[in-house]
Amino acid sequence: MVAQGFTVDLDKPLAFQVGHLGEAYDEWVHQPIVTKEGPRFFHSDFWEFLTLTVWWAVPVIWLPVVVWCISMSVSMGCSFPEIVSLVALGIFIWTFIEYCLHRFLFHMKTKSYWGNTAHYLIHGYHHKHPMDHLRLVFPPALTAIMCFPLWNLAKLIATPSTAPALFGGGLLGYVMYDLTHYYLHHANPTIPVTKSLKKSHLNHHFRIQDKGYGVTSSLWDIVFGTLPTTKALKRAQQKY
Repeated sequence: MVAQGFTVDLDKPLAFQVGHLGEAYDEWVHQPIVTKEGPRFFHSDFWEFLTLTVWWAVPVIWLPVVVWCISMSVSMGCSFPEIVSLVALGIFIWTFIEYCLHRFLFHMKTKSYWGNTAHYLIHGYHHKHPMDHLRLVFPPALTAIMCFPLWNLAKLIATPSTAPALFGGGLLGYVMYDLTHYYLHHANPTIPVTKSLKKSHLNHHFRIQDKGYGVTSSLWDIVFGTLPTTKALKRAQQKY
């Protein structure tokens, strides 16, 4: 369903079309098109290029930053047990950030032209084209922007010597998140943990989009009551 008098043309760049859907945008964006190749966003080749990211770019770009951050704390006197604890804490904090971003930003409700456009570019496209293999991980530019508030948070809650390792742990958590996300969409897990994560995430995409916000863990869904119940999943299965 689209707004009266307007239909999205999937053969044309989508970024500046979806805003015209108005209140119908939310329904439209949650009707997935399952193809590995995604749509074009922009007429400009430059801006289009910035939206495309191969999965391996994430570890190649950001793991060296993680190592550098940890080495900074080591050089300032942090012991091995302290480093391990700080990295683990950073990963734990990231799981909470991941949940909050996914629930409150990525799934915000919009109906204005620019609200719909912004939401589509942030996360809506992923629900419309969930198997687009070049738009499953964060573009490096977006991650770099995200690093600024995360670094300031680390400096706020840690000492000068421990903040780099804490930030490095959070960044490592992000890398784990993005790689896990790609894996859940394009791999066939063979162990119970990853099978469960894949099932939960695909339920989020294709059955109950307003539940199951955790990707790397269901911890915060359990804490905040957003883990879908068996009854809700059965109702959603009957619906679709």
